[in-house]
Amino acid sequence: MPRSPVPPLLPHAPPLGPLLRQYAAGSALTCDPVEQGLLNRGYRLRTTRGRYFLKHHFDPETAAPEAIARQHRATQRLAALGVPVAPPFPARDGRTVAVVGGHAYALHPWIDGRHRHGSQLTAAQCGRLGALLGVVHASLERVMPLQGRAGTEKSARAEGGVRGDASAPEAAPHPLGGRTAAPPCHAPARVGGARAQEPPAGHPAAGAADPDAGPDAGPVDAGADPTATFALIDDLLARVRRHRPADSFDELARHRLLERRALLEQHVGRRPPHGGPVGWVHGDFHPFNLLYRGDAPAAIVDWDRLGVKPRAEEAVRAAAIFFVRPAGTLDLPKVRAYARAYRRTAGATPSELAAAVHRVWWERLNDFWMLRWHYERGDTRADPQFPAASALVVWWTREYDAVCDAFAG
Repeated sequence: MPRSPVPPLLPHAPPLGPLLRQYAAGSALTCDPVEQGLLNRGYRLRTTRGRYFLKHHFDPETAAPEAIARQHRATQRLAALGVPVAPPFPARDGRTVAVVGGHAYALHPWIDGRHRHGSQLTAAQCGRLGALLGVVHASLERVMPLQGRAGTEKSARAEGGVRGDASAPEAAPHPLGGRTAAPPCHAPARVGGARAQEPPAGHPAAGAADPDAGPDAGPVDAGADPTATFALIDDLLARVRRHRPADSFDELARHRLLERRALLEQHVGRRPPHGGPVGWVHGDFHPFNLLYRGDAPAAIVDWDRLGVKPRAEEAVRAAAIFFVRPAGTLDLPKVRAYARAYRRTAGATPSELAAAVHRVWWERLNDFWMLRWHYERGDTRADPQFPAASALVVWWTREYDAVCDAFAG
């Protein structure tokens, strides 16, 4: 789930008159807020011309009009390839971002559908979910440029991060993809993707300038610094002690913080190295951002976190949300079906997934965003997720080899 800084929810009514005058969308009949979502505000809008989804972009990290326009161009290009997305409607002036009163808005088609957790999916549907994310990554690689892309891929292959030819959504996996042995799951301190090198500026491999080009594909930062995590745990424990009257959430938070500190002390030497090959990713792929119509995915929505990051890590992070059980375990048979389909369609190798498993595990071991929202901001919207999410990292640590094998085996 998203972990960006989000301002508290404030009463806000979208300026429908000025907004709809910029579109050929008729006059407003009803406008109701959509409950789900932690980053931005959404509204179910019905006009004399039809039904729409009105999005108010207000998250400070993602609300810049140029960033929103980039997201829109990406979804338009993906739609042209047949990827299930819901690109925005252009206004009368051709733009897809409408700025009214200093606020940015976009108008999308309304998609009838429902969200489905991994527990509601069959094994075959889990495979289809993994294949869908693989198609997204492969398609983004096709339609969104990346600085230094050619040099990056050459270097990644030279250093062992072999990637499939994902120039098209239907591209076959690299011939080594199904036979490359994953690094030993019992030795996570040694796993990690290739540190891709980029061509120098002006090199022909760097490609031409493009307004949608991502950053140079250099190495990803190493995992979280445990020294900073220990300090954060101490601060959160102090906040828990000061909270009055104490409640059941405080009790669970204190238990998990002490437990996490002990786990981190035990595994402090397993901080992962720099990350592996990167590419454009959705950035927030989870059940609330995928709509199903019947048994088939109807639309991937909320592209606010579109960016250049390690692709395999998004696959692991998404699975840890889709397939987590209430007790904080992962449904590993479903993870396996999902991961195999993802590797096949994204052209990712088992070693790449194994490295991603280790980095996401370490990320979870050092991550306390839900507690920070609760105690630092007084924002309790993520509280219902905390029991399962906090239990997951404990179980994941104990079952590390089995989790690694499910993704990379």
